[in-house]
Amino acid sequence: MSVINHWFNECYKSLIDASLDHWLDSLPNQLHHWQAHVVSKEVVKLCHLIDQLPHYPDAQLDLKDAVSVTPREPMSEKDTARITALLQHFMPWRKGPFTVGDVHIDTEWRSDWKWERVLPHIAPLAGKRVLDVGCGSGYHLWRMAGEDAELVIGIDPTALFFAQFHAIKHFIRRSNVHMLPLGIEEMPALKSFHSVFSMGVLYHRRDPIQFLTELKNQLLPGGQLILETLVIDGDENTVFMPQDRYAQMRNVWFLPSTKALSLWLARCGFVDIQVVDESVTSLEEQRKTAWMDNLSLADFLDPSDKQKTIEGYPAPKRAVLLARTKLAQ
Repeated sequence: MSVINHWFNECYKSLIDASLDHWLDSLPNQLHHWQAHVVSKEVVKLCHLIDQLPHYPDAQLDLKDAVSVTPREPMSEKDTARITALLQHFMPWRKGPFTVGDVHIDTEWRSDWKWERVLPHIAPLAGKRVLDVGCGSGYHLWRMAGEDAELVIGIDPTALFFAQFHAIKHFIRRSNVHMLPLGIEEMPALKSFHSVFSMGVLYHRRDPIQFLTELKNQLLPGGQLILETLVIDGDENTVFMPQDRYAQMRNVWFLPSTKALSLWLARCGFVDIQVVDESVTSLEEQRKTAWMDNLSLADFLDPSDKQKTIEGYPAPKRAVLLARTKLAQ
């Protein structure tokens, strides 16, 4: 477990440097418990595979327009094959894409498209502390770093995503970007982040109001929440709950309209609430690839009517909402 301990120690140092050392009252014990009782041997093996990846210490990074690593010298065919073979052990790759030299990880989701929809509307991240709740493999963490955030922390309890993040971090030597295998319910009320992102999580929560409150508890006074989630058409009283599955997902609970979600945010104490984007998820944005060859969106829609899910519900539509916590009195 020494490699994982090294990653956590790097994170602890960043928290101290960013005046988040009060989080260390609880975090080390939580991560020790995760290593001892939660993480599987298979994921630990994946973490050790990262040591077998080649190093490119002088590589050129592009985190502003992509997540791309370009070695100074042309990558050899041997290295290309080696990186490809090793990173295929981390499949399925769902959020991305990532590029390392001649290796392009074409993920299920074009997460760069989501980022392009979100970025024009949010408060500048430069010099700020940022938290991404449900960060997946960490694609957006790197894009946040590309906007010059001071500290970027992602949390997600899925151990495979933790391993995928560190496989990419092997090539991107940024000491201010970290991922922790935690859920939001395990977080103390830090009230320390300038921006908190939650993208693609709300509809998986049995208690969405509690979840919004937990997000609020991470923000500084005047801090910004960036919330992206599935929505449904309707007024402030419209909330949809599927009978069983939605687009073949069992863990979908509440799909509100944007007006209902705005009301939820207001009742939780948020202000300056805005809906800045609504878009139907396309078959080009979420699809099977060589790096994610399981079922994907095309398999979850009605083959005779792409406006409906296979269960007959409205096809996935996503919205981005912004909100702020109140300024201190």
